[in-house]
Amino acid sequence: MSGKVNVIGGGLAGCEAAWQAARLGTQAVLYEMRPMRGTEAHLTGGLAELVCSNSFRSDDAERSAIGLLHEEMRRCGSLILAMADAHQVPAGGALAVDREGFSDAVQAALEAEPLIEIRREEVCGLPAADQGPTIIATGPLTSPALSEAIGAVTGEDSLAFFDAIAPIIYKDSIDFSKAWMQSRYDKEGPAGDSAAYINCPLDRDGYEALIDAMLAAETTEFKEWEKDTPYFDGCLPIEVMAARGRETPRFGPMKPVGLTNPHDPTVKAHAIVQLRQDNALGTLYNMVGFQTKMKHGEQVRVLRTIPGLEQARFARLGGLHRNSFINSPKLLDETLALRGRPDLRFAGQITGVEGYIESAAMGLLAGRFAAHELTGGLAGRPTSPPPTTALGALLNHITQGADADTFQPMNVNFGLFPPFPERIKKAMRKQAYCTRALTAMDGWLAE
Repeated sequence: MSGKVNVIGGGLAGCEAAWQAARLGTQAVLYEMRPMRGTEAHLTGGLAELVCSNSFRSDDAERSAIGLLHEEMRRCGSLILAMADAHQVPAGGALAVDREGFSDAVQAALEAEPLIEIRREEVCGLPAADQGPTIIATGPLTSPALSEAIGAVTGEDSLAFFDAIAPIIYKDSIDFSKAWMQSRYDKEGPAGDSAAYINCPLDRDGYEALIDAMLAAETTEFKEWEKDTPYFDGCLPIEVMAARGRETPRFGPMKPVGLTNPHDPTVKAHAIVQLRQDNALGTLYNMVGFQTKMKHGEQVRVLRTIPGLEQARFARLGGLHRNSFINSPKLLDETLALRGRPDLRFAGQITGVEGYIESAAMGLLAGRFAAHELTGGLAGRPTSPPPTTALGALLNHITQGADADTFQPMNVNFGLFPPFPERIKKAMRKQAYCTRALTAMDGWLAE
């Protein structure tokens, strides 16, 4: 058997998997087909490119499941979290990054690691079992050739959903006589800034007109084979959200709570569009929750009706791409290995987790599991993190806890954690989950 861990895919999960294997003293070969072959969503050939939002969501490790996952990964020596911390930009209570600086830093760290070899080539088939452990972290945009190879070995058709991208706007094109800077409830984020978001207010008539415009806008047409593919509810296009109910955006990304318009403090906005910093220079801002499948010309026309964005210039318009994932509860064991082919592991969004950090988390585990098996490590199979941890709860859900017949992508959340045997007051429950998780994580790492 080869003495190397093969990692296919240079996204967040693949980069984290290769890094973890190297940290445990194992050689890793990381394959990435870009820039030799592009995808529908990527713009560069850089490793760990962020194609959608630049936010890793809440960084609160005391009351948030995703913030807890951040902290657990930091304790595991995560490359993705280390580079995110080093390249964060103001985002209230969230951890958001300068996407180019982040990608460049991840790539530089991997290139500097002597145990990691990066090969820029497309992998069209699955390696044989005698070629050593392989981690497939090709993400939601797995190439057709490799998708066919995965389908052949799993005997399962891929599940799929559509993922939408939000527009990015140049800050200097925003009218601050109407917009203002403020984080919701003035909450300070990791960078210590309580005014991290740009806010554009709408009155009732403006909101209704915007909803009408979005619902009437011309949108991207699906191909015949795509028409029955479901959306992931955590990343709905804004116009699809509006179609489910005119008030839905106002109770979602456009909720007007926790904000005061300094231009007219006595008037409460009916809805508010928020924009979050997208790069370290603070020149680019993305529209929070405004993923869209409107055609590009329609996006410009509709979004410029929002107060403050009348002259907006777009660094990137929104888009739509098809994501694929495998039926992990049916196909994978508790160490992310394919049943019947234990030399093959899957990591990242292709496993059915949703979100940057969840994807990187599965890469972290797959890299550790593969390195453990390759080097012998402790006797027997590698142990999974306890289900009381965020890492363990998410892993348990996609490999054992979810119903294979109705499996859909999932973010980390406290609903995946085992309940407490004793009764805990609701106000204290989230903090109790986090305290229990970090204690269990430290114990697992000590093993």
